[in-house]
Amino acid sequence: MVKLPLESVVAAVPWIATVAPETAFPYTSTTLPVADRLEIVRAYVADDALLPFTAFTVKVTLPSLAAASAPHDARAKDGQAAAPPPPPHRRRPTAALPGDYPVTVVGALYLHVPFCPGICPYCDFHKMRRDEGLVARYLDRLEDEAAELAARYPGPLDTIYLGGGTPSHLTDGELRRVTAMLDRHWGFPARLETTLEADPLTFTPERLALFTELGFSRLSIGVQSTQDPALRFLGRVHDGRQGMQAVDWALASGLAVNVDVMTAVPGQDAERDLRAVAATGVGHMSVYSLTVEPNTPFGRRGVRVDPEREADDFEAAPRVLAGYGLERYEVSNYARPGRESRHNLAVWRGETYLGLGPSAASYLPEGGPYGVRSTNPPIRGWLQGAPGERDPLSAEGLMLERLLTGLRTREGLDLDATEAATGLRLERLAPRWLSDATRHGLLELAGSRLRATAAGLARLDALLRAYARAAA
Repeated sequence: MVKLPLESVVAAVPWIATVAPETAFPYTSTTLPVADRLEIVRAYVADDALLPFTAFTVKVTLPSLAAASAPHDARAKDGQAAAPPPPPHRRRPTAALPGDYPVTVVGALYLHVPFCPGICPYCDFHKMRRDEGLVARYLDRLEDEAAELAARYPGPLDTIYLGGGTPSHLTDGELRRVTAMLDRHWGFPARLETTLEADPLTFTPERLALFTELGFSRLSIGVQSTQDPALRFLGRVHDGRQGMQAVDWALASGLAVNVDVMTAVPGQDAERDLRAVAATGVGHMSVYSLTVEPNTPFGRRGVRVDPEREADDFEAAPRVLAGYGLERYEVSNYARPGRESRHNLAVWRGETYLGLGPSAASYLPEGGPYGVRSTNPPIRGWLQGAPGERDPLSAEGLMLERLLTGLRTREGLDLDATEAATGLRLERLAPRWLSDATRHGLLELAGSRLRATAAGLARLDALLRAYARAAA
């Protein structure tokens, strides 16, 4: 562990400092005075060694609150309170705040827009065609839910992601209302990345200018294929020419662009699709195999994916895309250096996040020492204010989730950090599984960093099922 003076860390702008080879210090509020930051950090420090943590709840006496009548700059410079005592335990330590009010920092927000211009036969996300009355009720309920959530988790937010559904299927006025609502409660755009998912037929160069004006910095376009037969099979409305035109328009707008491509589609030449999209110069691609879920039109029709085609396409993707400077950093995601999705990285690293909208999922720092998973009800119950499902995590559950998400990524997971978060050591929890997986070349362990190899990524689902059995 590399030790840095706290003052040098908290003064950094933006406030993200790498303090160990494997550990990023991710609390990123540059809006707090430096003195406030110092007190929050000290509440999470034992013997001056920074701990690896993500979003957290902390109770701490902030100098700016003690000197609320002073000018902001003076509070930041002069209000140095005494450090609280060392934390009672290393996962979720606390110190006192006036009025015992919890200050909770969650840096990522996902907002679900369920409305789509068409219903694709493979999609099992919560979605529906738009109806003007339903959209109006959705927006009203979204305002109420945002107010409730922001009162508990006021931010600031590092990333905002509008997904669906098709968020770009909202009208200009509806999109303005959503962004204004987010701005009132958390600030908009987010400090690091603000993403909008879009269908190729829902924007023009003029509309892209509106997206930029509103504050979006990144567009994720569902192209899926450049080949018309594959698109027709997938039930997509756009054709290959329209999809590629949308990508060209988005790149010309100056937005960061991701393109979704689907593989293992019957009749598709996947390598041709990958090369066509990568050749545009796009900075990020998400490459997913066609998956047939039971409760979809494809599932009910008995559509099957050829496992050999799926395996061939999975193997081809990193080889083809590397030739265009797009490196795999997650099992299904490829990016040029610095173009990785910050929002998705936060999720894969196990950080907490907020969810807004019907069927939106959250991971919240509440409900116990390991947090709680919460999922909103579908739109009918959500519009009526029905409570969502809540699943408080156990130490074992959190360990499994860290493996599920961390092993998907190129960086893997830090076993020391995972032990600090869960109190569990993987080597003791599933020693035979870990030994077998490393011996067979599916995992590699370097120091405390555990990663899946290329062979391990190809067998990741089976590998994780074997872990669940071993740890049971």
